[in-house]
Amino acid sequence: MLKLKRTHYCGDLRKSHAGLTVVLNGWVDVRRDHGGLVFADLRDRTGIVQVVLNPQAGAEAHTQAGALHAGYVLAVRGEVVARPDGTVNPRLPTGEVEVRAVEMEILNPSLPLPFDVSSDDDPSLEVRLKHRYLDLRRAKMQRFIMARSRITRAFRDYFDRHGFLEIETPFLVRYTPGGARNFVVPSRLLPGSFYALAESPQLFKQLFMVAGMDRYIQIVRCFRDEDLRADRQPEFTQVDLEMSFIDEIDIMTVVEGAMAEVFQKTLGVSVSLPLQRMTYHEAMTRYGSDKPDLRFGLEIADLSDLAARCDFNVFKTVLTKGGTVRAIATPGCATYSRKDIDDLTKFAQSVGAKGLVWWKVKGDGTFESSMAKFVPADVQKEMTARVGAKPGDLILAVADAWEPALTVCGALRLHFRDRLGLAKPGDWRLLWVVDFPLFEYSAEENRIVARHHPFTSPNPEDLDSLESNPAAVRARAYDLVLNGNEIGGGSIRIHRRDVQQRVFRLLGISDEQAKEKFGFLLEALQYGAPPHGGIALGLDRVVALLTGAESIREVVAYPKTQKGQDLMNGAPSPIDEKQLQDLSIRVVPPPAPVLTPGAPKPV
Repeated sequence: MLKLKRTHYCGDLRKSHAGLTVVLNGWVDVRRDHGGLVFADLRDRTGIVQVVLNPQAGAEAHTQAGALHAGYVLAVRGEVVARPDGTVNPRLPTGEVEVRAVEMEILNPSLPLPFDVSSDDDPSLEVRLKHRYLDLRRAKMQRFIMARSRITRAFRDYFDRHGFLEIETPFLVRYTPGGARNFVVPSRLLPGSFYALAESPQLFKQLFMVAGMDRYIQIVRCFRDEDLRADRQPEFTQVDLEMSFIDEIDIMTVVEGAMAEVFQKTLGVSVSLPLQRMTYHEAMTRYGSDKPDLRFGLEIADLSDLAARCDFNVFKTVLTKGGTVRAIATPGCATYSRKDIDDLTKFAQSVGAKGLVWWKVKGDGTFESSMAKFVPADVQKEMTARVGAKPGDLILAVADAWEPALTVCGALRLHFRDRLGLAKPGDWRLLWVVDFPLFEYSAEENRIVARHHPFTSPNPEDLDSLESNPAAVRARAYDLVLNGNEIGGGSIRIHRRDVQQRVFRLLGISDEQAKEKFGFLLEALQYGAPPHGGIALGLDRVVALLTGAESIREVVAYPKTQKGQDLMNGAPSPIDEKQLQDLSIRVVPPPAPVLTPGAPKPV
């Protein structure tokens, strides 16, 4: 039984507590032996306070202090006193006081820690993840996790006040090919059959609307068995909601109200409402991205008409094929060396460019470039003005089809944002991007696919073009963007069976396949499905952005590596033969890699 039970948290003590006798529980952060006195910084999740172990105040506690080192778990009883003049620590909220220990109990000793938990300097990722319980003891990590708790509570409280019902959906669902790859779970009771772990509650929340629940909210775990690119996790958390008898404006209004409340409660920042709304076409044209960062300029200029007046083969060839010439001006970068520009060209090629055209702007607005001789002087000046460049700037141009040209310019724009420090910390820019295309072409599959998901409603104005010109059909979809990051995506759903079947057919899903995969949804749509829509906000991403974390991994308590491994508990791991037999499963070894002649053998 714990004899010395906590009366106060370490980080809560202030000068106003002087004279109080308190009991603290926590971990030794740092121990310092000054001969007759021993000082121990005691830490809990609220912060650190200095404990003084003086033989005059507590002889037994002072004797025990000789064994202390970082990581020991203590209970301490003592008096809060003001620190002597000259010893105040202004870097600590508790820095004006210390606790003179009268009694101390070592609740648990500790082995030497594998890294210094008192430092905000990160040890190697492998060490952090292997000892995640110690990594989470660090003040920086605890700030992230506590902020996540506050943000989650702010969302939950807001939606509760606005009449949303918090309802859970199943994790174990039917496996449906297509879309994100599912994790699968074998059924012991039905040998040879498998569940899938839900990649989202999409169909279930739509069925809630058929059931008349009207407003649904869930803070839910989702699972996707995907190759983990940077800043992705196989399991992640969404703030998921759905509403009935609404349109896009209703969804956006309630969600931006939630975001405003989260900003106010967690950062003390006021968000001006309503948020800016921008079409997909405008976002791509001006910023080269469907999730534009509005914290800085460097907008993309269309130089196609001016490029047509040049005798430059790169421009002429692309324009003849119906392409475009787009450019950005990078301030003060005319000092770049040829190597710098070669590096920029390599970067542009890495994001899809066939090449990069560049010129430096001289004092009179004309070009310093090897291609200048192919561009009349008046056109040079018009191009400079069109891009908004000044003498000393570097202009970068991409000639290609509409989407790749803009996408490359958008990537260059973000490259210079980071390189030149154009986005300032504490500047928050939220906006909605709307009017996305309903479909996009997949070169890999050689067919059109749904840009968001196949349950997204077409714009009613475009419904007559669904079969005749699907590329022109707009989706009733909307993405919420924060500082160049998509933090949420949603849509008005298809609530009529006939429209849903038309979309399925365009996506190459026959009526028979649709019945096999989504028969329960199609059936439900026949029983009075109301107009409805919703959105899913990425909680991990929201927390990472608001806390300034470098990665969502920092704000997930127990994350996985890029190979989907948990280095702390060893997941995933083999299971024994008896369990495999119970599940009617046989493990087949992976195929041996095919070696290219002359290539080294894999280790």
